[in-house]
Amino acid sequence: MNQRLASLLPQDSAQRLFLGLVVVLLTGGATALLLETPLALLPAALAVGLLMVLTEWRTLYYLLFLTLAFSREMPLPGGLSMDVPSEPLLLVLTGCVLATLLMRRDNLPRRELGHPLVIILLLMLFWSVVSTMFSVDTTKSVKYLLAKTWYLVPFGLGTLLLVRRPADVWRLAGLYAIGACLTVLITAAKHAAHGFSFEAVNEAVHPFYRNHVIYATVLALLLPFALYSIRSTRGAEKTAWWVALCILLFGLITSYTRASVLSLPVAGLFYYVVRLRQTRLLLLGALVAVLAGSTYFLSQNNYMLYAPNFEKTVFNGENFEKHLEATYKLQDVSGMERVYRWVAAGRMAAAKPLVGSGPSTFYPEYKRYTVRSFRTYVSENPEKSTTHNYFLLVLAEQGFPGVVLFMVLLGAALITIETLYHRTRPGTQPRYVLLACGLSFVIIVFHLLLNELVEVDKIGSFFFINLFMLIRVGSWAKGEVVRHVTH
Repeated sequence: MNQRLASLLPQDSAQRLFLGLVVVLLTGGATALLLETPLALLPAALAVGLLMVLTEWRTLYYLLFLTLAFSREMPLPGGLSMDVPSEPLLLVLTGCVLATLLMRRDNLPRRELGHPLVIILLLMLFWSVVSTMFSVDTTKSVKYLLAKTWYLVPFGLGTLLLVRRPADVWRLAGLYAIGACLTVLITAAKHAAHGFSFEAVNEAVHPFYRNHVIYATVLALLLPFALYSIRSTRGAEKTAWWVALCILLFGLITSYTRASVLSLPVAGLFYYVVRLRQTRLLLLGALVAVLAGSTYFLSQNNYMLYAPNFEKTVFNGENFEKHLEATYKLQDVSGMERVYRWVAAGRMAAAKPLVGSGPSTFYPEYKRYTVRSFRTYVSENPEKSTTHNYFLLVLAEQGFPGVVLFMVLLGAALITIETLYHRTRPGTQPRYVLLACGLSFVIIVFHLLLNELVEVDKIGSFFFINLFMLIRVGSWAKGEVVRHVTH
C-alpha cells in the first residue's frame, strides 16, 4: 500500500517543483477570488517568479498555458484592470526571457530576430509609443504599452526560446486545451440548468470568460491544433486529442456565437487559397473592397441611410433563429450597436488622423463622436466595451499609420503562410505545425472584424504565438537546426 501511494507522489525534483508551484498558485488564486482583490496573489507570484528565475522558468511558461483558461479580469485602482493569474505570470516571464537573452546572446538566430514580422511588430510598438505621447489619457496608454511589452516578450521571444520542436507546439496547445476543455465542461453543467438557452450563455461562461464571444473564440482557435495534433500523435495522446476535439466543438456549438462558427469555413477556404497560391490576389481584393466600401459610405454621408429604427432594434435572447433573422434585417441590437461604435470610430479618426486619441482610450472618448441616429437600447455601454472591430479601434486610437502597420502585419503573415506551405513537405511535422498555427491565426483575424481581441490574454497569446511560430517554421523549412536552450 505504501509503495503504491509512493508511486503517485512526485518522483524527482522537477515534478515536485511543478506540483509545489501549482499548489502555491491555486492557493493564491483562490484567496484572490474570495477576497476579490488581485493583491492576495502577489506574494505567490513573487515567490514563483523568484524560484523560476533561480531554477527553471520553462515550467512557468507551460504553467501559464495550463492556467490561462481560468484567468479572469480583476479591477485595479484608477479604473485599470489586470488579468489574474496570467498577467503576473507574464510579468515574471518577461524578466526571465530578457535575463536569458542578456546572458546568452546567441540563443536565437539573427535571421529570426531580423524577420520582417518582428520588424513590423517593433514598428507597431514604436508607433504606439508615439501615439501615447499625444494620448487623451496617458495612464491608460502607458498601461497598454506595458501590457503589450509583456505580451510580445513571453509569447514572442519566449516562444522562440522554448518551442524548438514540433512536439513542443503540441505540448503547448495541449496544456491550453486541457484548461479550455475543463471550462467547457463547467460551462455546460451551468448552461444545462437553463436548458442550453441562448439567453443564458453569457451567464454560464462566467467567471472564466467575460462573455460568450471570448469563450467561443478560444474554442475556435484551438480546433486547428486539435485537428493536426490528431494527425501528429499516436496512442493515448491521440485519443485525448479526439476527446478534446469533441469537447471543443460541443462548446462552440452551444455558445451560439455566429462569428466563431463562421470562422471555421473561412479558415477552410483560406487553406484552398493557400494551396492555389492566391493569397496575394485575396489581399488585393480585400483592399479594393475596403477602399470601395469606405468611398461609398463617406460619399454624401451615405452611411446615414443605414441608421437603425430605434423601436425595432431589439435583442432576441430567447430565440436564436430570430436572432439570426434580425441580423440580416439590420434589426439586431448587438449588430446595430456595432455600427453606432463604428461611426464614432470613423469620426474620431477624422478628428485625429495621424496619432489618434491614444492606445486604450476609445472608451469613453468615443461618446463625444457618436451620431444619435444610430443609438440603440444598449448604447449606455455599462460594460465599457469598445468598437467591436479591431481595425477601427486601432484607427481611432493610433491613427492611419497605426492601422496601416497592422494591416501590413496581417498581409505579411498570410503571405508567409502561403510561402512556407509550398516549402514544407506534405505529411511532415513542420507542415502540420504551419497549418495549425496558420489556420488558428486566420480564425483570430476573422474575429477581429467584429471584436477587439488582441489585448485579451486568452486570445492575444495565440495571436502572437502563431506569428512567431511562422518564423520558427521558416527555420525548419530551411533545414536550420534550432538549438535547445538550457536554463
